[in-house]
Amino acid sequence: MTIYVYFEGRFVPLSEAKVGIMTHALHYGTGCFEGIRAYWNADEEQLYLFRMREHYERMVRSTKVLKIKLPLSVEELCDITVELVRRNGYREDVYIRPLAYKSTQEVGVRLHGLDDGFAIYTTPFGPYLEPEGIRCRTSSWRRVSDAAIPARAKITGLYVNSALAKSEAVEEGYDEAIMLTENGHVSEGSAENLFIVSNGRLITPPLSDDILEGITRDTIIELSREEYGIVTIERSIDRSELYTANECFLCGTGAEISPVREIDRRPIGSGRVGSLTRKLQSLYSDIVHGRHPKYRHWCSPVYQKVTA
Repeated sequence: MTIYVYFEGRFVPLSEAKVGIMTHALHYGTGCFEGIRAYWNADEEQLYLFRMREHYERMVRSTKVLKIKLPLSVEELCDITVELVRRNGYREDVYIRPLAYKSTQEVGVRLHGLDDGFAIYTTPFGPYLEPEGIRCRTSSWRRVSDAAIPARAKITGLYVNSALAKSEAVEEGYDEAIMLTENGHVSEGSAENLFIVSNGRLITPPLSDDILEGITRDTIIELSREEYGIVTIERSIDRSELYTANECFLCGTGAEISPVREIDRRPIGSGRVGSLTRKLQSLYSDIVHGRHPKYRHWCSPVYQKVTA
């Protein structure tokens, strides 16, 4: 089976999409990306891309930080993504990775005066973290501050910071890392936003605590308010608050909603998946698979239905 990607303005087989070893982004991390999920609904035989437009709108903001010009509008990017996924004929959950990058093959640290490249590839993708709960540790690596590399932009070079934290956690027997800001407040996971439930309140770090402006984060804030009447509090969280929380979960396009059962060898709440976390998991799954009419506008179908 030939897998197609979008590369240099056209659809080509994956085997033909190549970049040179001198490519600027490879050496200096001068690229930005998105992660978009598509969910297979077997009953409808349909694949739904979740909040695709919002992902590309965020990518536009990221490219402004890196002085990258996208070759297409948000609408055109959405159309191309649907066509790419359709051409590959998936009948399973899929991850879509758009990548904008400095493509000049030249040595020199800068952003100005360089050519820009753009590509999209797709791959089958299941759960990123254990949906029944994970064990985390607070990382010795601090989240890079907005004054150094802005976390609100999905810049490829920033993820070295995440990779250091993730490997430290996994190699010490944990599933994921929780990163703190330079001043010691809770920021996020290695590649996920974080929420806690404390005394009936849903709390998450603010954008000013060096977090990604997460689309799943935004989804949870809206769902909690609209479906359960819970208004999310956005404020700084101290590390010790993690230990005393009733519930904690990480969230993101890859991680979806991942309950945290333990942090730094301390059980969170009962040490099991909390009631609000469980409700959000179930609701989120229904929505992304296109099974909830109220939120169907977030889901973009890939395949055209054949009428009799």
